[in-house]
Amino acid sequence: MRIGCLIPLVAAAALGGCARLSEVGSAPAISQITNPALQSEARVVSLPMPPPSIVESESSSLWRVGARSFFRDQRAKTIGDILTVLIDIEDQAQLQNETQRERENSENAALPSFFGLQGKLKNVLPDAVDPENLVELDSGSTSRGTGSVNRAERIALRVAALVTEVLPNGNLVIAGRQEVRVNFELRELRIAGVIRPEDISNVNSIQYDRIAEARISYGGRGQITDVQQPRYGQQIFDIIMPW
Repeated sequence: MRIGCLIPLVAAAALGGCARLSEVGSAPAISQITNPALQSEARVVSLPMPPPSIVESESSSLWRVGARSFFRDQRAKTIGDILTVLIDIEDQAQLQNETQRERENSENAALPSFFGLQGKLKNVLPDAVDPENLVELDSGSTSRGTGSVNRAERIALRVAALVTEVLPNGNLVIAGRQEVRVNFELRELRIAGVIRPEDISNVNSIQYDRIAEARISYGGRGQITDVQQPRYGQQIFDIIMPW
């Protein structure tokens, strides 16, 4: 690799390292509160929707259009409302595959007779050619493969999310972010997706498996995360090296 190609890579790594130097001796900074609708996970959602229906209400009726009870519904239903998302993921997967294949082929070809002219073949063919054993082919192959997967994950979290959009069919787009800083380690939880108002419980919460197009992210940054991650130079080296 040429030295000229390494200079931009080293410069990029140095700039990235300088950005982290400002956090030396101090805890990671918590980001400011911003509009959740501006998160990349909660950008404006556009999905195929049926034509909106117009429902006329009577002012003299005790029943409110769209209400699920005679009393005021405290569950999230409009933009800016807050609801609690319950995340309890426990996934387990165990797979084991084994494949074994063997194949053996053998082909023989001879020319003992050739329209009665087999005696004259010696005048045409070289002396080393034996008409009784013109072609003999042997082939064999063996392949064996073994694979196994054993995975177990458990995440149990609760996070509050905001309604950022009401779709034409009544479904709600939600998004939320939670940051927790403990000493010099910052943990961040992000959630976004589409829910049905009918799936919201009476205590204004919803299970994660009722969220369509769910995007759940849990990670962090800080001194412990830095130790667990490879250095910038090593990451760049792993990307650019073809072997």
